[in-house]
Amino acid sequence: MKLTSTRTNAVMAEALRACRRHFGYALLFSAAVNLLFIAPMLYMLQVYDRVIPTAGGITLLLLTFVLTFSLLTLSGLDAIRSRLLVRAGVRLDRVLSGTIIDATLVRPDGAGQRLARQAVREFDTLRQALTGPAILALLDAPWVPVYILIGFLIHPWIGVLALVGAGLNVMLAWQNERATRDRLDQANSAAGRTYAEFEFTAASADVIRALGLRRAMVQGHLADRSRMLQLQTDASLASGGLTATSKFVRLLLQSLALGLGALLAINSLISPGAVFASMFIIGRALAPIDQLVGSWKTIVQARGAYRTLNELLDETPPDVALTQLPRPNGRLEVEGVAVLDPQRRPIIANIGFAVHPGEVVAIVGPSGAGKSTLVRALAGALIPATGTIRFDGADQSNWDPERLAEHVGFMPQDSMLFAGTVKDNISRFRNRLGEDAAAVDADTIAAAEAAGAHEMIMRLPGGYDQPIGINGRGLSAGQAQRVALARALFRNPRYLILDEPNASLDAEGEAHLARTLEGAKARGTTILLVAHRMSVLQVVDKLMVVRDGRIALYGPRDEVLAKITPQPPQPQPQPRVASMTPRAQV
Repeated sequence: MKLTSTRTNAVMAEALRACRRHFGYALLFSAAVNLLFIAPMLYMLQVYDRVIPTAGGITLLLLTFVLTFSLLTLSGLDAIRSRLLVRAGVRLDRVLSGTIIDATLVRPDGAGQRLARQAVREFDTLRQALTGPAILALLDAPWVPVYILIGFLIHPWIGVLALVGAGLNVMLAWQNERATRDRLDQANSAAGRTYAEFEFTAASADVIRALGLRRAMVQGHLADRSRMLQLQTDASLASGGLTATSKFVRLLLQSLALGLGALLAINSLISPGAVFASMFIIGRALAPIDQLVGSWKTIVQARGAYRTLNELLDETPPDVALTQLPRPNGRLEVEGVAVLDPQRRPIIANIGFAVHPGEVVAIVGPSGAGKSTLVRALAGALIPATGTIRFDGADQSNWDPERLAEHVGFMPQDSMLFAGTVKDNISRFRNRLGEDAAAVDADTIAAAEAAGAHEMIMRLPGGYDQPIGINGRGLSAGQAQRVALARALFRNPRYLILDEPNASLDAEGEAHLARTLEGAKARGTTILLVAHRMSVLQVVDKLMVVRDGRIALYGPRDEVLAKITPQPPQPQPQPRVASMTPRAQV
């Protein structure tokens, strides 16, 4: 039974091949387990046909010994089979989980974010399905024809009964697929959205309390859960009825096998031992199909997870080993860049400009004009729909993203600090990559000093080792912004791209920021910053005005300021007043 008709992605295929030996041995042990399941049937045949008629105590003892050994072997092989499947799940996680997590971070567009939110959860669903009852049923299913054949060997009518029962259960499994496939897919999608939205709400609990949104959010999530539960309930009710019917068919056929065997034994067509063997064979022939029907929800979820992961990996650009370009000098060229929203409408369009090494460019304009989108595209956080961004003449796509990020210090509008310590965030978590700890510490402190954040960090209870939560929880907005600025300055990047770096700073912080920008400019760093507050204009060389997603003005600071600064009203000339001097009397 195939999990999905979706073409297998090469990465997924390679990961499954890495587990092929585990599944191969599991299939081999399944063959041995199913052969050993015949031992109780043979034991019953021999007891009723040989031991009881001959009162053979020694024969019974030997048969019991053989049965005990067979069942012990069966239990051991079954345990080994389960361990193999668990190890296969671990191997699959080791081979594929890093690729999936990496793929969720490579695609910054809307489709990538949609898949990323559920990718890891879907992968765990698939991995657990490969180690649970569903996969055991799939491994046992090929042995159904063998048990049916044994039924025919006992007596043709027993084989016919087993064949009819297997056919009925297969039909019920097919009906289960038709009845639950769409419902379960919709329920799984709704569950993924519900969980993602709740996780975001839980992470924003303090803001929700401050805004008085608690009850409204609770009601919203209850409504989401109600819709999700309705879909799950519909799917479970449809599946539950068919599962109960399948179980009824199996139990009925086992009982009918006993009755049919008794009828055949009465007519001396089979031995008394074959009566019980018939019931056993029918039960074993139907058990895997019955188990598949009971595990259908898991199978559908695994199929959906497999499809989602294939889609994610198919849409992830291949990891190509690009030529390592030298450290850039700081020249930046933007040619016809456009970024679209999820509805394919332009946020910015036909953006083009050039910045020389060491220049400081301030980007200004009304809210919603596209300033943040522009700098995010320059930093590589967004992929432009059209156009080219060049660093020292090299297309952004020709740079290895990790290597280019070493030369670009990006500070987003909302700081975006991660769970860890202050040092971890400033150093971009270099300690996780096995770099020299002393060098990382020295570079971290140097970046904090350059950002004017060293003294502030030292006043924290844990200093540089102070733990912070997701999005900088534990720090004030101003402190988080200084740490984010220090992160941007880590190891003196050639480009600084700052989105409203002074939005949350006080007067002291703005003074530190001005000195930081002057120092970076003196080192030849190319700086682009989005600014609403003009306290940094003294270090700016050029000014860019963005309106409605396009560049309205771009040029030297004073020239652009002269064009956008309102001119004082000019004094109007006074009308000439006639003289009031009386004419001389003649």
